[in-house]
Amino acid sequence: MSELILETRGLKKYYGKRLIVDNVSLHIPRGSIYGLLGPNGAGKSTTLKMITGLLYPSEGKIIIFGEPWKRKHLGRIGALIESPALYGNLTAFENLLVHSKLMGLSEERIDEVLELVELKDTGKKLASQFSMGMKQRLGIAIALLGNPELLILDEPTNGLDPIGIQELRELIRSFPARGITVILSSHILTEVSQLVNHIGIMSDGELKFQGEISLTEDLESLFMRVVKGVKK
Repeated sequence: MSELILETRGLKKYYGKRLIVDNVSLHIPRGSIYGLLGPNGAGKSTTLKMITGLLYPSEGKIIIFGEPWKRKHLGRIGALIESPALYGNLTAFENLLVHSKLMGLSEERIDEVLELVELKDTGKKLASQFSMGMKQRLGIAIALLGNPELLILDEPTNGLDPIGIQELRELIRSFPARGITVILSSHILTEVSQLVNHIGIMSDGELKFQGEISLTEDLESLFMRVVKGVKK
């Protein structure tokens, strides 16, 4: 079995008396692109927010980098959950400069991540003038600043046009070779099927399926069987 960079054990999250995430046990192999799939409201974002410390689990454990989750581990995690929080009146470089100062990083790292996400030549163009795809790539650049081992992307292709989706797809594919494990949450199966090598399928707060998958697998058929509870 591959070394796991992240494992959750019996993870649960209640909002009041309502159970949003129910006994989810993820196994994320190091070096993988793991697709966390499910319809809207399945509990994907809530699960990712617990992994990134934005929410506290009601029950269960999170094991990351071989240790029980602690706040110190956040320095090794990059995340883009929902829309990127950008300063519209600043350039790409200036946006990254704000974050690098907060993280105590050198300005050299800014040029590295801007080149990686292909935003190095945006010059004095303000973030408010960026296309949706450029904003998403800038959000990913912010997530990459700390040189993370684990990158979490929640619905990163939302609102992108076909060109933006293709550019983002190529960028995500490059991450494992750079030593970055990716968790990609989405409900757009056609996109995920071209990227991931492991998947987990959530429905009604539960993890209904988890395993390795090939690029030739009929992901849509598998997804529908799992979500609707249909046996082969």
